[in-house]
Amino acid sequence: MTTSFPDAGIDLRELLSFYADAGVDEALGEEPADRFAEAAKARASADAAAVERPSPPAPTPRENSQPATGSVPPSPAAPRATTPPPAMAVPDQAQAAAARELARSVGTLEELRAAMASFDGCNLKFTAKNLVFADGNPQADLMLVGEAPGRDEDIQGLPFVGRSGKLLDRMLAAIGLDRNSAYIANVIPWRPPGNRTPTPHETEICRPFIERQIELVNPKVLVNLGGPSAKTLLNTTEGILRLRGNWREHVTPSGMPIPAMPTLHPAYLLRTPAHKRLAWRDFLEVKTRLRSLQG
Repeated sequence: MTTSFPDAGIDLRELLSFYADAGVDEALGEEPADRFAEAAKARASADAAAVERPSPPAPTPRENSQPATGSVPPSPAAPRATTPPPAMAVPDQAQAAAARELARSVGTLEELRAAMASFDGCNLKFTAKNLVFADGNPQADLMLVGEAPGRDEDIQGLPFVGRSGKLLDRMLAAIGLDRNSAYIANVIPWRPPGNRTPTPHETEICRPFIERQIELVNPKVLVNLGGPSAKTLLNTTEGILRLRGNWREHVTPSGMPIPAMPTLHPAYLLRTPAHKRLAWRDFLEVKTRLRSLQG
């Protein structure tokens, strides 16, 4: 039997399913905990304990007197300090520059995948289980780009495989396509901890990789799934509800223009099903554009 909350009319099974899709994979307390601050405090306490030594006894008059030769007695040895463990690097412009240089140096998608797997300049890599590179057909005319992997994507190493992915599959099927006739990727290839929003620094570090990926695939049409993807790849600050349904242009680093359609992210549509009709209109526009370019 399914348990419900009588006051709110909430189905417990649906609530737990929502939490799982949102990336909740462990029980938490009512108050947020800053794990980085706790780790820093623990390191500081350990360092303080390591250098703490008993104070030397007060010198006796005999010890305090100077020898006839005027020599000074040796002072007690200084306490030995311990070196704290290295902290995780903070993303900076140097890492973004390194990512741009690495992305420029590759000539195939396989080389790009290997380069991203070896790249250590983004902290998200160290908390994710897998690199989520892409799925689908790299020879396809259509490429779709979301923001970042979720829990299911991180586990499987593939983009859009959870509930959002199942809805995306149905959206593609509605215009006669599937994962064999489309190519799917994300701006961020590593899952942010707890499905949090990627920081601007993290996005800037990962941007060269997705831009190079788009350039190597060279699709006829690009679909930006959600606001973060549209803002990053179309260099705009407009919200997705203003952007969606209007053709824009993504320009690759080499200057190649690709028609782009911003639309609503499947995860948003799961939360706001009334807006599925808007995404349906956008996908019909994509279908029409693909047919015109193929003809």
